[in-house]
Amino acid sequence: MTCILVFVSWFFAVCLVSEAQHQPGHCAFYEECGRNPSVGDSLIKPIVPCLNYSPARSLQGEHYNRLKQVCPMLDQGIGKTYACCSLNQLKSLENSLTLSKAVLIRCPSCAENFATLHCINTCSPNQTQTVNVTRTAFINSTLGPKKEAVVAYQAYISTTFADAAFKSCRNVRIPATGGYAIATMCGRYGATLCTPQRWYDFQGDSSNGLAPLDIDFRLIPPGASVPPGIVPFAGKALGCNETSGTGGEPCSCQDCVESCPLVPPPGPLPQPFKIGHLDGVLVVCLACFFALSLFFLGFLMVRGFLHRHTITSEKSKDKNGNVLGQVPISPEDVSCTDRNSLATQEFLGTLFQRWGTLMASYPFRVLLVSLVLVVVFALGLMYIKLTTDPVELWSAPHSRARKEKDFHDKYFDPFYRTNQLILTAPNYPGYTYDSLLFGQHNFSGIISKDLILQLLELQTRIQAIEFWSDDLNRTASLKDICFAPLNPNNPSLSDCAVNSLPQYFQNNIQNINAKVNMTELGVTKEVDWRDHFIYCVNSPLSFKDITDLGLSCMADYGGPVFPFLAVGGYENEDYTTAEALILTFSLNNYARNNVKFKLVQKWEQMFLDIVQEYQRNPSTNFTFAFMAERSLEDEINRTTVEDIPIFMISYAVIFLYIAVALGEYSSFKRILVDSKILVGLGGILVVGCSVLASMGFYAWIGVPSSLVILQVVPFLVLAVGADNIFIFVLEYQRDERRPGERREEQIGRVLGQVAPSMLLCSLSESICFFLGALSSMPAVRSFALYAALAVLMDFLLQMTAFVALLSLDARRQDHNRCEVAYCVRVSTPRPSKRKQGLLLSTMERFYAPILLHPVTRIIVIVVFIFMFCGSVFLMFHVKVGLDQELALPMDSYMLEYFKYLYKYFEVGVPTYFVTTRGFNFSSVQGMDAVCSSVGCDPFSLTQKIQHATEYPERSYLAIPASSWVDDFIDWLNPGSKCCRLYTLGPNAGNFCPASQSAFICGKKCMAPPPNGVLRPSVEQFNRYLPSFLTNRPDLQCPKGGLGAYDKAVVKDENGEILASRFMAYHTPLATSQEFTDALKIARELAANITLGMRAVPGTSPDFEVFPYTVTYVFYEQYLTIVPEGLFNISMCLLPTFVVCCILLGMDVRSGLLNLLTIIMITVDTVGVMTLWGIDYNAVSLINLVTAVGISVEFVSHLTRSFALSTQPTRVERAKEATTNMGSAVFAGVAMTNLPGIVVLAFAKAQLIQIFFFRLNLVITLLGLVHGLVFLPVLLSFFGPERNKALLLEQQKKAAEASSFNANIHTNFYEQVYSNMGFVNSEKSQTGFPAQDEDKDDVMKKDPGVSKGAELSSSF
Repeated sequence: MTCILVFVSWFFAVCLVSEAQHQPGHCAFYEECGRNPSVGDSLIKPIVPCLNYSPARSLQGEHYNRLKQVCPMLDQGIGKTYACCSLNQLKSLENSLTLSKAVLIRCPSCAENFATLHCINTCSPNQTQTVNVTRTAFINSTLGPKKEAVVAYQAYISTTFADAAFKSCRNVRIPATGGYAIATMCGRYGATLCTPQRWYDFQGDSSNGLAPLDIDFRLIPPGASVPPGIVPFAGKALGCNETSGTGGEPCSCQDCVESCPLVPPPGPLPQPFKIGHLDGVLVVCLACFFALSLFFLGFLMVRGFLHRHTITSEKSKDKNGNVLGQVPISPEDVSCTDRNSLATQEFLGTLFQRWGTLMASYPFRVLLVSLVLVVVFALGLMYIKLTTDPVELWSAPHSRARKEKDFHDKYFDPFYRTNQLILTAPNYPGYTYDSLLFGQHNFSGIISKDLILQLLELQTRIQAIEFWSDDLNRTASLKDICFAPLNPNNPSLSDCAVNSLPQYFQNNIQNINAKVNMTELGVTKEVDWRDHFIYCVNSPLSFKDITDLGLSCMADYGGPVFPFLAVGGYENEDYTTAEALILTFSLNNYARNNVKFKLVQKWEQMFLDIVQEYQRNPSTNFTFAFMAERSLEDEINRTTVEDIPIFMISYAVIFLYIAVALGEYSSFKRILVDSKILVGLGGILVVGCSVLASMGFYAWIGVPSSLVILQVVPFLVLAVGADNIFIFVLEYQRDERRPGERREEQIGRVLGQVAPSMLLCSLSESICFFLGALSSMPAVRSFALYAALAVLMDFLLQMTAFVALLSLDARRQDHNRCEVAYCVRVSTPRPSKRKQGLLLSTMERFYAPILLHPVTRIIVIVVFIFMFCGSVFLMFHVKVGLDQELALPMDSYMLEYFKYLYKYFEVGVPTYFVTTRGFNFSSVQGMDAVCSSVGCDPFSLTQKIQHATEYPERSYLAIPASSWVDDFIDWLNPGSKCCRLYTLGPNAGNFCPASQSAFICGKKCMAPPPNGVLRPSVEQFNRYLPSFLTNRPDLQCPKGGLGAYDKAVVKDENGEILASRFMAYHTPLATSQEFTDALKIARELAANITLGMRAVPGTSPDFEVFPYTVTYVFYEQYLTIVPEGLFNISMCLLPTFVVCCILLGMDVRSGLLNLLTIIMITVDTVGVMTLWGIDYNAVSLINLVTAVGISVEFVSHLTRSFALSTQPTRVERAKEATTNMGSAVFAGVAMTNLPGIVVLAFAKAQLIQIFFFRLNLVITLLGLVHGLVFLPVLLSFFGPERNKALLLEQQKKAAEASSFNANIHTNFYEQVYSNMGFVNSEKSQTGFPAQDEDKDDVMKKDPGVSKGAELSSSF
């Protein structure tokens, strides 16, 4: 019986609907019947009209005025206006249109087109011609019988109107998000896939929570057939660049492409330098190579021709060793430069000889004084400040990025802290889901219900973190430190901004498990979480989906979750195929001295503990990466601590080598006597004390240190100090004590021979580093200061403490006492004739002759010219930057996170365009220069940023800037419910939020503008701006500024805006080059905006707009690091040339050759960096500055030795310098560095492996081959002439020696026994037993030869 009644009712309703005639002047429905019984939960009350086929009504009085206000396009004048809507219907229509106007009103023509269609459907006097009722329902009435209501109808629209209306609205923006308004009005299709049909279908879908009934929009092309009597609405739709019917101005460029002025696209990118089809730099370098090679070969040919008939350099000698045929040097032949050089050497030699004798004579006193001075300096370490903050290390306090960061952090909260997981499930297979509403979709394995529930479980566990805080004296939790944009003052746990996929379900398990059967187009099917997910990722701003689930897409904290914050690894916005889930906890950032900074650190540590425990759980189905804001600094500090043993092992290896290599071993029995373990240890201690003294001194005066200094400076000073130690000790071991000479005098004499060379290198390096302190980079500056003083202190301690140590060791060795067990004395005497070391003999017999063979010399020069030209080419291709992954150890979990981040994250970091004080935002011109809605300057701040986003591959900007000025203007617009005033109650006249009833908030803040361009007065601007910034957005007023803008505007007590910011988004940035280019382009854009805004009357001349994001402060250095590096290295090269010239007596040629070789080492180092994948950055720059210092060690000693040699030809002088000094440099620099460097290869930190192991290995090897291969050959061709002043002096000494030999035998024995008597008297003077000396060996000495050696070795 029930079925029969239902059927009869349905048949009766259909008959009534069919009876309606489609004719002009008639209505299909009229007046409101009540709530739609077929609609469940809805965002607005679904009031539907009554079925009423009747003539259109003439409107009068209030009815007419309301129609004129809501649907002005239907106004035909008083007494001539007819409509099919009642006054109640007009009020409901107005409320409905208010919701859409809140986002569309910024483009008047779009808002008018949107309103036109719904006014036609609801109120048109010819309603029956455009509307066909398809379904009705009876509604119970409390005042009378049931009423038949319309719950569905067809609306016929011409595609001409539909397409034009859609086109006028498709580009309208939502300033707060940077997205398109139409994305919120097209359901699951979003802005990209939205079409006119889909746009209208969403508007007519009652399941979206906004439409009161179902409207089937039929878009009819011109000429297409329609049912009898139907006339599709074909009114004129305004273009977005046209003036609206109510006088509104055309839409702005940002909302309407057609309104944009003609702006030429960016010019082509600079093309690489080419010559023909070849790399231009390569061609130039090849040309230089051939030119230099030909010049060199030409030089050889010319020189050979000029010297064809000259006397050969090999002179025969008589039995006395005198050179035959050599022209004596006369005083007139000696140049001023030669005299200066000799005077300099004599002065320095005498000075250091006396100094060395003094230090060796009183070793214990010297050691005590040295120790006291070192301790005094080192006490400053109690006040040392170790800088670990990357900002403090790599960004100069007065750099632009640092100033901008300080300005931003002064007026705005620091950038919030990110704690994030990126989860994948590679073992979960994908599947296909056939949705009732959305059709067939492919789902990846990660988008599965059980994994979403597991993610929610993990998220809930993390959110529940609690711990006791002594500072708060209570239990602290996430709500105490979280970023809560919509309730920042008193947040609850649900107010915390947590972005994840479960937020589409408000983190509610019941919502995820919800299922419901739904009928669509006659098909009934179950809908579940997948349908809701599909809808929400395409329409994240929706308060209700279109399924019968009726769920909201908004997160539980009240904000939207954009899909790129919830899922990753998708293509073309196909979100269901995403390969990763993203979970992000945002925390407030606090200064390090803030109490809550400790809470943040503690919470993040507990977050890491939970995540790592979850990762280790074998039942975990996710493969994921994670990070906390503290992770990067933690990992860097961890690897620094873990790699300290590696550095200790490195130093130990170096010490072991020095101790073994310094020894002179004659027999196995004397091995402990001849070893130099204590001397080597003393040398290491001297280096350590110099570093401690340097660090202590700077700690006294407040210069902060860093981990880079702790790692690099000892290594550098050890390399420099070990070289000097080897030169000094080896020279002492090779030297024979002269008759009548005390041990202390011998040490002083040896020091006088080698100390000028040690001074040359140490002074060059110290001045080099002091000048390097001119760098603007704090890390480079502090390193240079510490290194400069450490090198200087090392030299001073070598001249004092080490000389004293060597004196004590020489006494021990002279007395044949063992080094480790001093009480043990070895009976085996020291050999009377010291053996020539293996290295020295190898150099003398094999290496030097082969290297300086005529053919070898030519090959060496050509090969090194090729290396130099090739390195110049490679230098232009070196990669600039430091990818942050390289700062981490190889086993760091952050490496996996960065890999996931670059692979799965679809948007880059946010960037702010910050305005400074001095701009009047409250003036009309000021607002127009910033905003992007109707009436705004087409070249305003936001318009320029929006234009830049059209070329993301050039600007690195993906999403336009959110604009508080635009949303503030829209919020004030009387077309929306956002800004109203209380008219009743105690708050009368104050701001009334949209959630309040219109009964008590009957007054709009502003009247409608006549031309559609609303601009508040200065008084209105200052009055309503605070209300806007604290107004929480909701469905009734989505333009509220709380959350989006409440911290974007900073005012003083007088209402002047001190700072404001506009947030845009970068494209995903992965490499240092991309971050640097993004900063450069953003600054160029900001500078252009600044110029435009300064043109506004009343703007301060120092007003500025600058871009800011958290990464800029790290990457700014790469904008200037190339010129900065050239400056620093030039400042290091300059003193090496100047000091070399001065200490060699103004020997310019030696200084230039010295400088050339060091430059070649530096350039070749950069070239090898390119080949070995070592980026150029601040760490590299520190090492390159170090390379200059180490190169001085490889080069300067050899250059000085060559300059002071008196061999007859350049080749022989080069052989002598290579043999004597080259062997010491090889043993002291190369072999000291290499073992320690090799150990660094086992360090965990990539930074150490790349920039300390690789780069220092390159520096050492290149310094070695240039110093011991290229430089001797270069000197053999182009070295300075022999010093004639020195030759003249030797002539005089030789003449004196010759006369001396005639009388030498008369007092020979007297000299011998006097000397022995001095030796035997040492026991009483020093406490050491004198060494017995074989008288026969003494008497076998040739005193003439000894005297000649004494005379010649003075120089």
